[in-house]
Amino acid sequence: MEARRIAVGDREWTVRVDGPESRHSVLLLPDAGDPPEVFDAVCARLHTSDLRTLTVESIEGLDPAAIHAILDELAVPYTHVAGRGAGALLAWQLCAGTFGRFISLVVADHGHPAVAGPDGAIADAGCRPMELPVTVIATKRLPRAVAETSGRYIYGEFRVVQVDVDNVATEADHELATEIVLRTSPW
Repeated sequence: MEARRIAVGDREWTVRVDGPESRHSVLLLPDAGDPPEVFDAVCARLHTSDLRTLTVESIEGLDPAAIHAILDELAVPYTHVAGRGAGALLAWQLCAGTFGRFISLVVADHGHPAVAGPDGAIADAGCRPMELPVTVIATKRLPRAVAETSGRYIYGEFRVVQVDVDNVATEADHELATEIVLRTSPW
């Protein structure tokens, strides 16, 4: 694994780059407070599927513009995106809008930001719909009924998967990796 420190403006983020040299990559965004190795088991499974992983160690202060700059620095023109918790919220905002740099989205613990969450709050009422394939993983933190309401903001293929865990990255790494691989496969 190669850990790269990438500066964007006056901030720096560490991105762990690993896996086979491949034209297929997956950007992984952790929840706030997750340890840097939270996706290690997921990454190991993705590498066996010939996927290169780009794991941001912390999303503190990260926004979509900074992610674009990080991807530019890493020379990654297109990527799949996966996130959990606060990383999922950021992933939704990153991929919102027309189809382009991002190929697919897999998120856990957070529905589309324009949809009311389990507490009834709307995180980002102005978040645009998605024009790419999306999988939402419903967990103990995101009830399936709330996850399913995200479908009205998805203009691509949409599916919801139920995994009854608190942390999908550590308690159900096999399921998260499987959902990512399914989204990255052309069949």
